[in-house]
Amino acid sequence: MTESRKIFVLNGPNLNLLGSREPDIYGYDTLDDIAERMEDAAERAHVAIEFRQTNHEGHLIDWLHEAQAEGAHAVILNPGGFTHTSVALHDAIKSITMPVIEVHLSNPHKREEFRHKSYVGMAAHGTVAGFGALSYMLALEAALEL
Repeated sequence: MTESRKIFVLNGPNLNLLGSREPDIYGYDTLDDIAERMEDAAERAHVAIEFRQTNHEGHLIDWLHEAQAEGAHAVILNPGGFTHTSVALHDAIKSITMPVIEVHLSNPHKREEFRHKSYVGMAAHGTVAGFGALSYMLALEAALEL
């Protein structure tokens, strides 16, 4: 596999609980299940994946800066609950040059009203949401086309 293209896949708070946390909303796939499928697809596309999860906003910001410093091809970001609250993530996305694709398992617009506003989405290249674990694969496909 060539390391010429690398895609960071960054996951925010509570995504470490996928598969057991509200499966009626988020599904039964674990984050490890999603990572494995993405890594298989990336390998077929000759792209490296850097897959990470944190419950800390500052780590996500540091990782966005790291993606920039490493010359990543794109970032796929599921900011979890920070979607609706983090001006700091918005600003970090605006400060980097590679495309950031926001991804969500559920469709925030079909949920509580406070989830309808995305500070991340305002800065992201695009958003994929509402397709469960498939949202990640669709975001990867979009990243590969950019």
